[in-house]
Amino acid sequence: MWLVVGLGNPGRRYRDTRHNVGFVVVHHLAERWGFPAVARSQLGAEVGEGIVDGVEVVTCLPQSFMNRSGQPVHSLAGYYQVPPERVLVVHDDLDLGFGALRCKQGGGHGGHNGLRDIIRLMGADFPRVRFGIGRPPEGVETADHVLAPWLPDEAGALPPLVDRACEAAQAVLTQGALAAMNRYNARAAP
Repeated sequence: MWLVVGLGNPGRRYRDTRHNVGFVVVHHLAERWGFPAVARSQLGAEVGEGIVDGVEVVTCLPQSFMNRSGQPVHSLAGYYQVPPERVLVVHDDLDLGFGALRCKQGGGHGGHNGLRDIIRLMGADFPRVRFGIGRPPEGVETADHVLAPWLPDEAGALPPLVDRACEAAQAVLTQGALAAMNRYNARAAP
């Protein structure tokens, strides 16, 4: 079994912001897999369930705010008895340019408060798909940048980038994090 987590903030206000790209990717993944990303609320998250290539998958969209993502993820991992190495977290990343994608196994939080909270409760040994949102322009605070809606040109470019992130996430599940890293980290964003 895999727990596939998309990080974001709940509510309409944050729906189309850069910080919520994890939610967007997990919604698209579930759609590709043929089950709803949100079938019910459970342990502080919206969850869905399905079978992907013969493996049971539970999607998780924490409904706490980003900096409190750890508890819902930790609770669901415990409930379903999913070890950290089978908890895939999809999240935005300031250190990657817009649309750049990296897969990673373990490591630090890089200043990302959602990851920081998950690591605090579960340790750091979980795979990630990092979706680049780029650094804020000069004079714009980081919080304002991540919580702002996509610029029109970014929004227009998102669909193929989200598709690529979905492919990378599925590769982690079906081929392992190392294979996904070898395939997706070496390739430039389209």
